[in-house]
Amino acid sequence: MTDRTRYRIPARETRVTDEVKGSRFIATAACVPDVEAAKQFVARIKEEFGDATHNCWAWVVGPPGNTARNGSSDDGEPGGTAGLPILKVLLNSGVGDIAVVVTRYFGGVKLGRGGLARAYGGGAQRVVKDLPLTERVFYVHIEVTADYPAVETIRRLAADHDGAVTEESFGEAAVLRMKIPKEHFGGFESRLRDATGGKARIRRMGESQGREK
Repeated sequence: MTDRTRYRIPARETRVTDEVKGSRFIATAACVPDVEAAKQFVARIKEEFGDATHNCWAWVVGPPGNTARNGSSDDGEPGGTAGLPILKVLLNSGVGDIAVVVTRYFGGVKLGRGGLARAYGGGAQRVVKDLPLTERVFYVHIEVTADYPAVETIRRLAADHDGAVTEESFGEAAVLRMKIPKEHFGGFESRLRDATGGKARIRRMGESQGREK
């Protein structure tokens, strides 16, 4: 899996509807942070449209274009005419942690293999185009111990690197706990060392991820 510290993800569930030669195609997209969430999303849409002719789907978990964790299904359509076209759209969308289900209500006219691929891929393209986006951000959680005169400098450096101080305590020395975006941690660490003459001590406490607000 590609090591990415920030990437675009769906901000909320989105749906578009289109009609192709009498068949109704309903494309629904959502954010899926893991494989289990992707499976649950597909199951929910299939239950919602239980009377549909087909509920074809694809998902990509992880950074955009991730080929290590993805899946697709034609759900009864001819092999390669539905799930794969949807998956190709997702892999080239520049969006990660994404799942799309394209639901079809058959309208009486057969579309042929090429027509099906265009209809399912087109549905995926339209919903991705309409999808509001946010970002998945990975954070490093640290504890900084320093002399009191350095406190304001540390706060400023955290803000300069899109970080946030989450807890402060003051005893013999000042102790600040904070989270810094992983992509900025190296720069923060270097500037902190320069600003305090190497006197500030950093202890890494773990990592987390979240959505950009």
